[in-house]
Amino acid sequence: MKKTEKPRRAWQRMLSGRRLDLLDPSPLDIEIEDIAHGLSRVARWNGQTSGPHAFSVAQHCILCEDIAYTYCQDMSKPARLAVLLHDAAEYVVGDLISPFKAAVGLDYKAFEERLRQAIHMRFGLPPVLAKDIEAQIKRADRIAAHFEAVQLAGFTPEEAERFFGPAQTLNPIQLQPVTAEEAKQLYKERFKALCDV
Repeated sequence: MKKTEKPRRAWQRMLSGRRLDLLDPSPLDIEIEDIAHGLSRVARWNGQTSGPHAFSVAQHCILCEDIAYTYCQDMSKPARLAVLLHDAAEYVVGDLISPFKAAVGLDYKAFEERLRQAIHMRFGLPPVLAKDIEAQIKRADRIAAHFEAVQLAGFTPEEAERFFGPAQTLNPIQLQPVTAEEAKQLYKERFKALCDV
């Protein structure tokens, strides 16, 4: 860097007042209020969904936790918390659709993984989750994506099955996007219930 160049800002200021260093995220700079606020305002499917409100990442995470718990009734609260937080990094980086993540490549995935590990440590989870929990998250994520695709994003059931797998669920799911404020409150309530605070 030349002497005249200013260092680039690599932190994001949160409404809580925290400054999260994106290149070296510290668990101490992560607050659930910031996560809930951010995720409730990030739209799934790049906002290309039907209805008066976007379907937020906060709602998606709650849906995934519901699905995972439906399939595994003996899932521990920490494992369920891991499901709820599975997309928490998106409170900072947004919800990039899978095709774009693939185009960006491994550097983006490594960046997102560092942030995810800091979030896990902040809330008492292991930085790297056990393979069985990761598998449960992936299954719930695919099932949620299938329902979101068909009910909100204009996919046919056949397209959704081709891209996300079958709509395996033990209970019927009817999605209803809510306001950002409602999504934020629902996310915080679920977090609180899983943390017993």
